[in-house]
Amino acid sequence: MSAQTTTKILLFGATGYVGGGVLARLIEHPNAQAFHITILVRDPKKAEILKKFGVHAVVVGSLKDTALVEKLASEANVVFGIADSDDLPAVNATLAGLKKRHATMGSKPIYIHTSGAGVLADDARGMHSNAVVYDDSDADQIETLAPTQMHRNLDMAITQADAEGYVKTYIIIPMLIWGVPKGPLVDLGIQHMHSLGIPFVVNAALQHGQAGMVGAGKNIWAIVEVNETSDLYIKLYDAIVADATTGHGRNGFYFAAHDEQEFYGLVAAVGKALVGLGKSASPEPTTFTQANLDTYFKGSAVLGANVRVRPTHALSLGWKPVRSASELLESVQPEVAALLKEKAV
Repeated sequence: MSAQTTTKILLFGATGYVGGGVLARLIEHPNAQAFHITILVRDPKKAEILKKFGVHAVVVGSLKDTALVEKLASEANVVFGIADSDDLPAVNATLAGLKKRHATMGSKPIYIHTSGAGVLADDARGMHSNAVVYDDSDADQIETLAPTQMHRNLDMAITQADAEGYVKTYIIIPMLIWGVPKGPLVDLGIQHMHSLGIPFVVNAALQHGQAGMVGAGKNIWAIVEVNETSDLYIKLYDAIVADATTGHGRNGFYFAAHDEQEFYGLVAAVGKALVGLGKSASPEPTTFTQANLDTYFKGSAVLGANVRVRPTHALSLGWKPVRSASELLESVQPEVAALLKEKAV
């Protein structure tokens, strides 16, 4: 895949919180003239905008259409999966397509998948921060994760495909992502602007009337800024192209992480923002009951988990994140305000 040959790239999640930044970076890449980029989008209006933006093929459809997913993957040299870390049928369809690609072309296609930090979560329920620290360069340690962990079934299917020899797989696991995406898709108004984590906390607080947490909020999450997360995908892609021995399969995990945040501090920042915006009487976080968790999070206590990591592998690529936990806390008030404005609450 030199600059002189066409590299067919398929991107799922092209207008997403992270994926929009990855698409922008691919279009602005030094080798962009050698890329033929195909994306799958659900919104015909966004599709028309993206065609003008420089994407070669915009297919209107859904990951639920597994026959379409398989067909698109069978035509790709590289697949970026940045849409859903729990859609096993879509992953299986992608792998089936890549297997066909290998059978047709002989070379091994590249699959860069996005998993979720929940795969590393413990059951602390907010009561402590004493947790296993996972290192993305330690394949043996990662393989101790139970098959029942969130997202783990997809990760295992993907690494197994690599072991079978028809594809090279790479799994990026972003931690608690924060911040405001920047770039041309944002300017065009077609990129999703919010993470999962902070809106979960805000939406629960609005229903509850006060910011809330699991247990005492003593648990700690590794964090990462959204634009720096998008940077990692390109760093990894460039490393793969430059060096065929770049870790893949069971050795192909890359944690997007920089700094940590105790959950109590994050929830307290949300509480303070809600009081300042007139949506809560008290900034002090309260502990959710099990009934609250059932109502707000379908019974899950994952926001009370610890997720602590060392991104050794990711940093070895030359990825250099700098955005810190203090900046995360500073970003909470404007994000809460933006969420409330969108909800017209």
